[in-house]
Amino acid sequence: MDLYNWLKAGHVIFVVALMAALLVYPRYKIHQLSSTPGEPLFEAMKKSSGQLRMIILNPSLILVWLFGLGMVFVDWQRGGQLYLEGWFHAKLLLVLTLSGMHGYFIGVGKKVDNVTGTVQAKTLRMLNEIPFLLLIAIAILVIVKPF
Repeated sequence: MDLYNWLKAGHVIFVVALMAALLVYPRYKIHQLSSTPGEPLFEAMKKSSGQLRMIILNPSLILVWLFGLGMVFVDWQRGGQLYLEGWFHAKLLLVLTLSGMHGYFIGVGKKVDNVTGTVQAKTLRMLNEIPFLLLIAIAILVIVKPF
């Protein structure tokens, strides 16, 4: 049994879960913004996005990081130098950006829930595409290793 491959499998599983949640969560907030607090749609989207955040989004982000760091540690223990590769540094920067998007979406979601701030649906629609673009770049870096 190879620990590295088990860590990689866990990492990929939770990356998929994280990406699904990052793509859906802002959409829930966009629907919530199209209604008024107290209306059934507003409350349903508030409840659904809260459950998504607590059950999938936040735990997935934590597990992605734990499995990813575990892979780097196992690689290092085996004498590997993954952490010295240029593509890995670029990937890490994009993963940090993706993690920042997670935090931003959670902050925006709380503002929408509490009806504070000036969050606009148009802004969320545009920002909703960024996680997918980051995923594309990350996948290319990991698989192709262009540098």
